[in-house]
Amino acid sequence: MAMEWTSEVIMPVLATELPTAAPVRGVRISRKMATVLLVLTCFDSFITWVEGVSQTEIDQHLQKGMELLARAQYSDALSHFHAAVDADPTNYMSYYKRATVFLALSRSRPALADLDKVLQLKSDFTKARVQRATVLVKMGRLDEAHIDAEKVLTKEPDNQEANRVYGVITPLQQQIRDAQAFIQAKNYPPAIEVLGEVLDQIPWDPTLRELRADAYMGSGNVIHAISDIRATTKLRSDDTTGYYKLSQLHYQLGEAEESLKEIRECLRLDPEHKDCYPFYKTLKKVAKFVTAAQTAQDEQQWEDCLDAARKVLKNEPEVQNIRFHAHDRLCHCQLKGGDTSEAQKACSEALKVREEPRLYCDRAEAFLAEDMLDEAVSDYRKALELDETFQRAKEGIQKAQKRQKQASKRDYYKILGVKRNANKRDVAKAYRKLAQKWHPDNFQDETEKKKAEKKFMDIAAAKEVLSDQEMRQKYDNGEDPLDPESQQEGHPFRGGHPFHGGHPFGGGNFQFKFHFN
Repeated sequence: MAMEWTSEVIMPVLATELPTAAPVRGVRISRKMATVLLVLTCFDSFITWVEGVSQTEIDQHLQKGMELLARAQYSDALSHFHAAVDADPTNYMSYYKRATVFLALSRSRPALADLDKVLQLKSDFTKARVQRATVLVKMGRLDEAHIDAEKVLTKEPDNQEANRVYGVITPLQQQIRDAQAFIQAKNYPPAIEVLGEVLDQIPWDPTLRELRADAYMGSGNVIHAISDIRATTKLRSDDTTGYYKLSQLHYQLGEAEESLKEIRECLRLDPEHKDCYPFYKTLKKVAKFVTAAQTAQDEQQWEDCLDAARKVLKNEPEVQNIRFHAHDRLCHCQLKGGDTSEAQKACSEALKVREEPRLYCDRAEAFLAEDMLDEAVSDYRKALELDETFQRAKEGIQKAQKRQKQASKRDYYKILGVKRNANKRDVAKAYRKLAQKWHPDNFQDETEKKKAEKKFMDIAAAKEVLSDQEMRQKYDNGEDPLDPESQQEGHPFRGGHPFHGGHPFGGGNFQFKFHFN
């Protein structure tokens, strides 16, 4: 077996010297001669070791590798072909079979390197040259593929595969020129169509993927552009530009975490990248606050949610899909925190960017809290137009329509002058103040007294409903628990009328003796 000795193998051995001259059969030899003898001994041992790998063992590796390849066990097959190549670097068939495995794994670069080695060792191996031409076409290296195919056809004019490869090259070159012209004219749909046909035959050319990504971007299809650019990062081993583009596109879509993931891949390849590193510093902050706002909302920490959302807006003044997340969180967290007026504004800002049923429902609830019933009904309808099965909108519109009917009757919140999110203490305080003001004993004129009696009854009814959690819940859902139309049985007040006797105040001559704590 021919061996190629390198300085890395020989020099360490030559550098070794015996400490003293060694006598051989009574002959004293020099230290230099002893060194030469040592080198020859080492060479002899090394050659014996190399020749210990027999051709039989190499053939066994090749046979086992082919068996595993047939069973699609590519990684195991590859290990056997590696062993065969290492054992005999001059065996062109070992490289050829290993190239076959690389191609099965879509690893075009090592496959091409092996085919180059095959033709270096055996330039007349036609199958390898045709295979290389095929690989070169798939990689977009059409001129080189043309040369290989032409060489094969010069010797074998009837070679079917070589004729097939040769026949596709010129049409592909023309299609690429057509696509470039379409993009130059900003005529993106035909460019995308042509490049789709080209990429079916040239799947491993990153420049064509980039070209189609540009066409997708021009037509507004960011998702497909991302798919093509991601393919380029797999086709190139150090595609920092591709990772930067991916990060930017995900960011423009409002996907901060995905953007952060891609920019980290760029920095893994080049920690000081001139574009990736500055963008990373800003992106890291924004992604942190977006996540913090969502987490706080999930945990119902409304103030923390609002704080994080405002920081998103502060750190990202332009990209609307990122700012959307902040407005979305502000919409929901302000609603739940009781600031319904600001919630309406935030919901409206979010809806300018993206219409979603839940956002319309959040804004509708904010409208309901402000007694803006028509606006609430309108938003619930818009939510149902987007998703007719959206249960929250179905329930919400029923509630809002009941409230519209209520509007022509007694409004207990207005009677007491409290907001819809008022607590029991607020209700009791408002009741005491109004009951003192409208107590019938305060009025001497009979007409004024009757008016006060009616007002006083409304105040008492409002206090009764709004102080009781169950009754208040019914009322908030559009059902008046004191309305005979809503309540088919029993008296309007639980446990009977709050005033005994046929007349609400016990008769015309009843003397009121109310005591307020």
